[in-house]
Amino acid sequence: MTKYVIKRLVIMIPLLLAVGIIMFTLMNFVPGDPAQLALGSGTHTAEEIELKREAMGLNRPFIVRLTEYIKNIFLHFDFGTSLVTGTDIKYELVKRFPNTFYIAVFSILLTVVVGLPLGIYTAVHANSIGDKISLLVTLLFDCMPSFWTALLLVLLFSLKLGWLPSSGSSSWKYFILPTIANSLGGLAGFTRQVRASMLEVIRSDYITTARSKGLAEKDVVYGHALPNALIPILTVIGMRFGSMLGGATIIEVVFSIPGIGQYLVNAINNRDYNACTGGIIFIAFTFSVIMLLTDLLYAYVDPRIKAQYVKSSRKKVEKNA
Repeated sequence: MTKYVIKRLVIMIPLLLAVGIIMFTLMNFVPGDPAQLALGSGTHTAEEIELKREAMGLNRPFIVRLTEYIKNIFLHFDFGTSLVTGTDIKYELVKRFPNTFYIAVFSILLTVVVGLPLGIYTAVHANSIGDKISLLVTLLFDCMPSFWTALLLVLLFSLKLGWLPSSGSSSWKYFILPTIANSLGGLAGFTRQVRASMLEVIRSDYITTARSKGLAEKDVVYGHALPNALIPILTVIGMRFGSMLGGATIIEVVFSIPGIGQYLVNAINNRDYNACTGGIIFIAFTFSVIMLLTDLLYAYVDPRIKAQYVKSSRKKVEKNA
């Protein structure tokens, strides 16, 4: 298992390297001049803009800037400074990450707490009225863009009813509406995935055998069917959690939450190559770690996977011996 973890961590290096190169390259082809944006509104001479470009290091060849930036990140873990504000990017990312993480965690918890029992219910009562209503509602939620849902929630619960705040992050109340807006779409897809996984297992022969032995339906569903359906469900949870970290960008902008998503939007608008690339690499690394933890969780849910890791390690040891 340890060798597997080390192998996965090593694989992350070329992945993050590719992400950094692609993002840095794309940002350099985005229209707009960071130097002119940094100077602010107003009329500026070509000399002033050129001096600002030189101060920001933008007058150097692209390949030189790219090489230096990638070297600083992967050798010195230095994300550099913002081209516009001059602040340390790593400090800004670390400072803003908790807000983004809270939204993702609360969203995935809401998705699992609601979607798991709902998916199990629709699978056990397949083709019933409740199943059809659930599929219709989840399809409706899946078709609703998160920013549109967020605006509706603000209009209803903040402006009209005045129950919850519409912007900020100073207390847990500020995360209620962002959590709901960020999780509705994922909740719909997760419920359908749980339903599909449970249906595949429930129709298996060993479930029929368990029922024929006289076991209670609750024991059959939660003791036999659910554990065997958890692998694809865990995969969806891990991917949803990672996508919610990146998908919180729109939510953070709508609710004015100072997270990584809002930081990236500002960086893109200001053509801040360093900040945008650093933020994307940070999110990619977080997503890779989440998927690694999800894979490790497989071994504890399904002992056969852990046994496969052990068997593979033994074969390598015997081969080397």
